[in-house]
Amino acid sequence: MSIMQYNGGSVIAMVGKDCVAIASDLRLGSQALGISSNFQRVFPITDRIYLGLPGLATDVTTLRERFRLRVNMYTIKEEREIEPEAFAHLVSSTLYEHRFGPYFIEPVIAGLSKTPTGGIKPFIAATDLIGCINFAKDFVVAGTASAKLFGVAEGLWEPDMEAEDLFETISQTLLNAVDRDAFSGWGAVVHVITKDKVITRKLKARMD
Repeated sequence: MSIMQYNGGSVIAMVGKDCVAIASDLRLGSQALGISSNFQRVFPITDRIYLGLPGLATDVTTLRERFRLRVNMYTIKEEREIEPEAFAHLVSSTLYEHRFGPYFIEPVIAGLSKTPTGGIKPFIAATDLIGCINFAKDFVVAGTASAKLFGVAEGLWEPDMEAEDLFETISQTLLNAVDRDAFSGWGAVVHVITKDKVITRKLKARMD
């Protein structure tokens, strides 16, 4: 078994119309042994940026604190809130610094970036464990159920979905994918980021 699969867990982010959603399962395992059904993998970075960290659980905790420090340093130095694009490159450079002894994490970034005209634009990206960024216009996936997430998302995702439709789509995608993966599941949490608010909902899933 790969070290990336050791603790299990999966994350997906999807783009909608002036909104973006990120969701993860809640299982923490030690290979096939279940340890917790309430393990947080998605963290708020700012009011408009959320970060998902599937992979080795110890590195999830380490990187969450490291990114919190770096974002705070950026905010103090620049005297403004970090934009999603800048944060994606911050994540990439942090991982690439440790490329010879990498963190076993494949981050997923979702947020709303400001346009020069004053509007907002949905932004999603994912990187591999040494920081190679994958920008996407539709959805990004990571974790042990990523192959299943790709398959279901390809079938369900549509462009320009409103916030409620986006929530339904990402929820169905995640729940159906993790049901087919032994190392993910045990409930899910979904964050839908709109220009006015962030809607967070917990989902019940199969517990077997």
